Amino acid sequence: MERNNLYPIFLKTQTLHILIVGGGNVAEEKLSFLTKSSPDAKITMVSPMFREDTLKLAVNYDVELIRSAYNTEFLNGKHLVIATTDKPDINIQVYNDCRSMDKLVNVADNPPFCDFYMGGIVTKGNVKIAISTNGKSPTAAKRLRQFFEEVIPEDISRMVQNLNTYRKTIKGNFEHKVDKMNEVTETLISNIEE
Repeated sequence: MERNNLYPIFLKTQTLHILIVGGGNVAEEKLSFLTKSSPDAKITMVSPMFREDTLKLAVNYDVELIRSAYNTEFLNGKHLVIATTDKPDINIQVYNDCRSMDKLVNVADNPPFCDFYMGGIVTKGNVKIAISTNGKSPTAAKRLRQFFEEVIPEDISRMVQNLNTYRKTIKGNFEHKVDKMNEVTETLISNIEE
C-alpha cells in the first residue's frame, strides 16, 4: 500500500515572502487560498495580466502586483514560489530556477514539480487542520475539509484557550506537565464518548 510521506508544517507567512507566477484562474485560486488561511502573508504576483477579482483580492490583502512576463530576477528575496501559468514551459522554467536557487516551489497541478502541496485547511479559531492526499486528489481533500468543518465545534478555540490557561498553572518539569495534560484531555475524550 502506498504511503503519504509528506511532512506537514505550519508556516508563519508574515515572515516569509511568497511569489505567485501567473494571473489567471489558478493564480487567483492560490491567492484566495493563501489569503483566507493567512491574511497577513507577504505575497507578490507577477503576470502580464490579472483577473478583475485578483485585483480586488490584491487590494484587500496588500499583495504586490507586477505586470510583467516571468524573469528569474523575481525570485530574489522570495522563500516560496507557486507557478500557475497556462504555459508548461514557463512553469518548468520557474521550477528549474527555484531548484537552482534553493527555493521551495509548487507548480500547480503538476506533482512531480512540487516541493510542497497546498492541501485542504480547516480553521476554527486557534485550531487549524491541514489535509493532504499526497497530491492524488484535491477533490478528496476538499470533501474531507468540508466534513471536518461540519464536525468540529465552533467553540473548540475556547477549549484550547482553557487548556492553555490550565497548562500555565502546572508546576514541574516538561514530562510532568505532559502527564497532567494527558489526564485532563483523556477526561474530555471519555466525556465525548459517553
